[in-house]
This record gives sequence, structure tokens and C-alpha cells, in this order.
Amino acid sequence: MIKIEHLYKSFEDKEVLKDINAVFKDGEVNLIIGQSGSGKTVLMKNIVGLLTPTQGSIFYDDKDFVALTKKEKILLRREMGMIFQSAALFDSMSVLENVMFPLNMFSYDNYDDRKKRALECLARVNLTGAENKFPGEISGGMQKRVAIARAIVLQPKYLFCDEPNSGLDPKTSIVIDELISGITHEDNITTIVNTHDMNSVMGIGENITFICEGRAEWQGNNKEIMDAENKRLNDFIFASDILRQAKELHDEKKGLK
Repeated sequence: MIKIEHLYKSFEDKEVLKDINAVFKDGEVNLIIGQSGSGKTVLMKNIVGLLTPTQGSIFYDDKDFVALTKKEKILLRREMGMIFQSAALFDSMSVLENVMFPLNMFSYDNYDDRKKRALECLARVNLTGAENKFPGEISGGMQKRVAIARAIVLQPKYLFCDEPNSGLDPKTSIVIDELISGITHEDNITTIVNTHDMNSVMGIGENITFICEGRAEWQGNNKEIMDAENKRLNDFIFASDILRQAKELHDEKKGLK
């Protein structure tokens, strides 16, 4: 579990995060949603240690990440996996070499064992047979799956995903969502996903935190979000015609009960 308490972040005289309090649960897909500029990316960067909060605490189970020494933070980061918006694969490395990269950096296993683990992770994201290809030879969706395999190769306790469906078509986005959700549940990982993809919100959002103007305004799941009374959340969620129609149908069915 990751718990945020009274988190603030300022850049010079601009306060970006304002008294954020949130809980991200083990074994669930935790989403951070909000408009561009709302502060959700800054929040994730604080959680993973790319930024240092101006004030507040970030607890990884019982450890306050902000108060840890540099050495302790490095050790904790080894328990984190990350999926970047662009996949961030090394173009000069094969798919297998990309997945093995964290193992080469941090594992003491021999080469055969590292290769075996990497192939297992590729199989888990349905990429058996693609290990000798290079990133430029595979589709964007496959690149994201390679990124997932790389992120889980060290068996992390915490998984962070920054807009994992960015640039993908709806069908491929569902595949990525299902992979992230399945891995989260099977391995009991604390997964946090930054997204503005409403299909992800409604499909895999088990614990959702809505950020607006630097504040955490609402937290709940994808069942509760339909009945949320926060106007700014409703404006954000139901901006599209499809979701607005779904909301109207949901309210109509409630009225018939």
C-alpha cells in the first residue's frame, strides 16, 4: 500500500499540489485522473522520487519515502517497476535485451537464468517469438507490451504507469489495460496509473483519485463514479457524448428501481 499524507509541491512561488491525501491499495489498479495541468503527473513524480515534496509524507507500507536516506531510496526503487508513456525502449537493443536490461543492472543471477526470466515475462505479455526483433520492427502496441515485460521482470511490489495507452487504438488499449490489471491481481502489486482514458477508468478503475487544480477532490471506484456528486469530476468524466449517454441511461435505470 502507498499512502499520501498532506502532500504539497511548489515550484518557486507556484503551488502545484495542495494538501493531497490519498491511499493506493495493494492488488488493485489505482488510477490518477484529471485534466492536463491538474497536477497528476507532478504527483506521480513525487511518489516515485523524481521530485521532492515541499511538504508532506509518502508511505510505502510503513516507510516514509521522503524521510529515507539516499541509499534506502535506491533499495526501495528496486521494488518499483515503471511503464513510460512512450514505452522508452532502447532502439539498438533487441526485445529480449530490452527486457533483460534491469536484470543485467540489478540481478546477481547468471546469464541463462536472466534470459529465462526475461522470456517468461515476454510470454506473459503474449510476445513469445518476438524476442529477436528490434523496437523499430514491431507495432506501438507490441512496444508497450515489451515495456510491461521489462517493468515486471524484477518482480516489483509497486508498478507505475504513465499514460500507458497513449497513442494506441481502442482495441489495443483494452489489451494493455487487461494485461496491467491481470498482472496487478495475480502478483498482488500496488499499481498506480496516470490516465485520462475514460475506457480505462470504466474498465479497470478499482480505486480512482481525481485531481483538480492540485487537489485530490474525489476518491472511489468505477462503480461509484457514475453517482459522484462532484461537478468538476462529472464535467471531466462525461465530456464525451458516449459517456454522457451512458450516464443518462444509468440515471434512468436508477429512477426505474
